[in-house]
Amino acid sequence: TRQEEISAVSEALSFLTSDDAHDLFTRTFNFVQVDFSNGRQQRSDVAKMLVAVGHKLHSPELVTLASKVRLDAFTKVKKAIDDMVSKLLQDKEDEVKHKDYCVEEINTNEREDDLKNRDKAEKEAQIDTLTNTIHSLTKELDTLKAEISTLQTELKRAGEDREKENKDFQDTVADQ
Repeated sequence: TRQEEISAVSEALSFLTSDDAHDLFTRTFNFVQVDFSNGRQQRSDVAKMLVAVGHKLHSPELVTLASKVRLDAFTKVKKAIDDMVSKLLQDKEDEVKHKDYCVEEINTNEREDDLKNRDKAEKEAQIDTLTNTIHSLTKELDTLKAEISTLQTELKRAGEDREKENKDFQDTVADQ
């Protein structure tokens, strides 16, 4: 991950800045430079010979070939640089697309989070309302049960009173 990359780069930098690496670079670059200067010298010698022979033989093809020999090394370098530039541009384009995708996904997630939070708040309010309704209906039900019990008791007493009055009436009617 990112932390591993940082530690690897730190290790590489510590090696590259060490004395051993400096000595190795000095030996390697001196060798490369000697080789490069020998190759350049050979290329230059061949180009001079081709120009001389081309003038001697009055051959424009040989003179053209001599200029190609001189420029050949630069052509490879230019091609390598062009390839690197095109790769970097492609990488940049890919990273821009990836960044745009990531930003779009983050925005989508934030919108969805907002909607879900709003729905959650609405559901919690609805739960609170229903809980309050249940509580009030439970109280009302308890009150009605108490009233029913009271009415049943009164009904029972009224029935007893009526039976007593009926008995008294029957006694009065029987007495007459």
